[in-house]
Order: sequence, then C-alpha cells, then structure tokens
Amino acid sequence: MANNTVLNYLPRKSVIHELTGATKLVFFLLFTLASMVTYDTRVLLGLMAVSFAAFAASRIRLREVRFILVFMLVFLLLNDTFIFLFAPDQGTDIYGTRHLLCHLFWRYDLTLEELFYLFNVSLKYFVALPVATLFISATNPSEFAASLNAVGVSYRVGYSVSLALRYIPDIQRDYHGISQAQQARGIELGRKEKLAARLKNSVSILLPLILSSLARIEVIANAMELRGFGKNPKKRTWYTSRPFGKNDFLTIGLGAVLAGVSIAGVVLNKSRFYNPFV
Repeated sequence: MANNTVLNYLPRKSVIHELTGATKLVFFLLFTLASMVTYDTRVLLGLMAVSFAAFAASRIRLREVRFILVFMLVFLLLNDTFIFLFAPDQGTDIYGTRHLLCHLFWRYDLTLEELFYLFNVSLKYFVALPVATLFISATNPSEFAASLNAVGVSYRVGYSVSLALRYIPDIQRDYHGISQAQQARGIELGRKEKLAARLKNSVSILLPLILSSLARIEVIANAMELRGFGKNPKKRTWYTSRPFGKNDFLTIGLGAVLAGVSIAGVVLNKSRFYNPFV
C-alpha cells in the first residue's frame, strides 16, 4: 500500500525523522525562502546538493514518493513549455544578450539565454521538491500540528491540517478497497476499457467513497465534541511535542545560513540572476 499512497507519513529511523516537527517546519520555511529569492545558478546548485543530501539521509525510497515526483515533473515540463510559448525572448530580456542557436518557426528562436533561463527555472523545482516531499513524508501529522502551534498558528488550524493529512491515506485505502470490490462484481476499470466507459464506471466508486467519507466525518466530529475540542485553547498541550535537541538547533542554524547566503548573493550581485554571458 505504501507504493500507492500520496502525501503519507513514512516512518523511518533516520536523523531527519528524529528532528522535531517545529524544526522541520522552520527549516522548510527558511529553505523555501532561500530558493525563492534567487535565480543564481551557483546558489541553486548548492541548495540542490543540500536538498538531495537531506532526502538521502531520510532513508525514504524514491518509489515510495513516485507519484509526487512524476506529477511535479509533468508540471515542470508544462511550465517550461508555456514559458517558451508565451515568452520566447525572456532569457534575452533578462541577461541582455542574444546568442542564437537556431530558428524554429514564426517568432520562436532558440537562444542560449532562453535555455539557460529555463534551466534555472527547472533547477528551482529540483531544489524545492525533495525538501517539500521530505517535510510531508518525514513528519508525523500530530507532530506537524504541534509544530504549527509552536510557531504561533492557532491550535484549531493546526489540528485541522493534521486531521486532513491523516485523512488522505484513509481515503486512498477506501478508494482502492471499493475499486477492487466493484471490479470483482464485473465493473471494468482497467486500461482495456475505453476511457468514456472507465469514467462512467468510476461513478460506482465515487458515490460509496463520498458516503463513507461523510460517515467518517460525523464520527470524528462527534468524538472531538465529546472530548471538549476547543475548550481552553491557550492551555492546549500536545502529546507528540518534543523539546529541542542539538541537531534541531544545528538544522535551524543551517536553514538560516542558507537563507542568509541566498539573500546576500542577491544584494551583492544587485540582481537575482547570475549572468554568465557578460
């Protein structure tokens, strides 16, 4: 089932999993800031190395997050394609030079500047994707709610996010169970069936899935009400909350250094872009 889940917590014995949820949240925000403020290729390559190293240290296998990776790669290809279609001279405008490689058609020329700009855009995805995937896959939902509350987010909001993350695997499990049950009854949902027929047969899965989800929501809402959810919010404590350790402070410090280096590079270069053409 682990291969088919999306946005699911994957427990492992790793240095990444041992960090507190608040640490991972703060590092994620600092790392995201560092990757967003710059298009400097040198800085992005360094951030990508840190991102890949963190993913390797988590001991999470690529096949376990395959769906997210494939989805983001498809989105990346679409993004690069539309950038080129709507702004084929964006690289020339940014870097101020024009090195023509070949003429394609109409107003579309393939330039070295445009390819370098698209490379940097793609690089930002490879920088952010491993850390974002890791933050979701290596953080217990309850600990994530505690981390949100630790940085000032209302515990109601934090608990709602935690509940949503816990609910995603349940929906996936119900979907696969209902799908297998319907196929056992003779409803074809495989690739051999035509697309129109598959979409029509999917209704036989969606309706039971919606009804089971509504039933689960009612049970959870009643359980939360019986336990006094929302009473004394300022005194709320978290069972999964943990104190900070040495690795937590080092990780937050690393995130602050990376964000500082990225911002300093922009200030010193007086530009978000590294220009190798001048």
